[in-house]
Amino acid sequence: MQQKVEDQITEVVKEDIWGGIQDFLNLGFTYGSGDKTIHITIGLLLLVIISFLLASFLLKGLRLLFTRKMNTTDKLKFISVFKFIKYITYIIVVFAVLSIAGVNVTPFLAASAALLVGLGLALQELFQDVIAGIYIILDKSLLVGDVIETEDKVARVIEIKLRTTRAITRDDKIIIIPNHKFITDTIFNYTQNQNMTREAVKVGVAYGSDTRLVEKLLIQCVKGQQGVHESPEPFVLFEDFGDSSLNFGVYFFLSDSFSDPRIKSAIRFEIDKTFRDNNITIPFPQRDVHLFQSQIAAAGEPKLKAD
Repeated sequence: MQQKVEDQITEVVKEDIWGGIQDFLNLGFTYGSGDKTIHITIGLLLLVIISFLLASFLLKGLRLLFTRKMNTTDKLKFISVFKFIKYITYIIVVFAVLSIAGVNVTPFLAASAALLVGLGLALQELFQDVIAGIYIILDKSLLVGDVIETEDKVARVIEIKLRTTRAITRDDKIIIIPNHKFITDTIFNYTQNQNMTREAVKVGVAYGSDTRLVEKLLIQCVKGQQGVHESPEPFVLFEDFGDSSLNFGVYFFLSDSFSDPRIKSAIRFEIDKTFRDNNITIPFPQRDVHLFQSQIAAAGEPKLKAD
C-alpha cells in the first residue's frame, strides 16, 4: 500500500508538476520551417539570463583573485580589462544560445573569424601594449616615481596605464611611452634596486700639477654640496694621461638622480673656484706644430747674382 502511494506521488510530480514546468519553459514562438526553424522559448531566455549572471560572477571572482594583493590604483586599471573579457564572454554565450535555438551560426562565425583576423592585425600593437601593461603592473618592474632613461631622455614616471606610461622629463615635458617599449627595448631604470645612484664629474688638469692635491681638492668640493651622500664616501679616480691634460673623475652618490644636472653644475662651479685659489690649471687642447724646411725646396731656390 505504501509503495503504491509513493508511486502515485512520483507520477504526480513527474507528470503534473515537472510537466507543468516544462510546458511553461517551452512556451514561446517558432519561426520558419524545416531546417530553418528557430525556436524562441521562455526556457531559452532564462538560459541566456542565467548564463550572463554566471559568467559575470565567475569573471568577478577571477578579478578579485588576481587583484587581491594590488593597491586600489592598480585594481581600477584591471576593471577595463575584465570588462573587455566579459563582453567577449557575452558574445560567446549569445552564439551558443542562437545555436541551441536552431540558428545556423556557421556563417556568422566565418565572418567573425575574418573580421577578428583583420582587427587583430590592425590592433596588434594595441594588444601588445595592453599585455605589457598587465605584465608591468603584476611584475612591479616599473613603479610610479622611478627614474628611467629612454631614447637618451631621463624622465620620472608619473603614471602607469594599461596601454601607455606617462613620464616627465627634466625639462618638465611629458613623454608618453607605449608599454611594449619596456619589453622590446632596453630601458635604464635608475631607481629599480634603490633610490641611490652613483654619479661623476670629470675634469682635466695641466701636466705638472700636484695630483694628490687635485684629489684632495676634488673630494673637498664634492663633500660640501647639498644632496651628496656622506656614505658611501665620494672618491677620485686618476683616469688617464690625456693629450693635453691629466684626466680625473670624482664620483659621489645621490638620492635624487633626476635633478643631478643641477648638483653637477654646482660641483663644477666649486671645482673651478677651488682650482683657481690653489693655482691648479684646467688646460685647453693644445698642439705643437714644428715646421722643417725641406732640403729639396732649399735646393730648388734660385740664387741671386751680384752685378
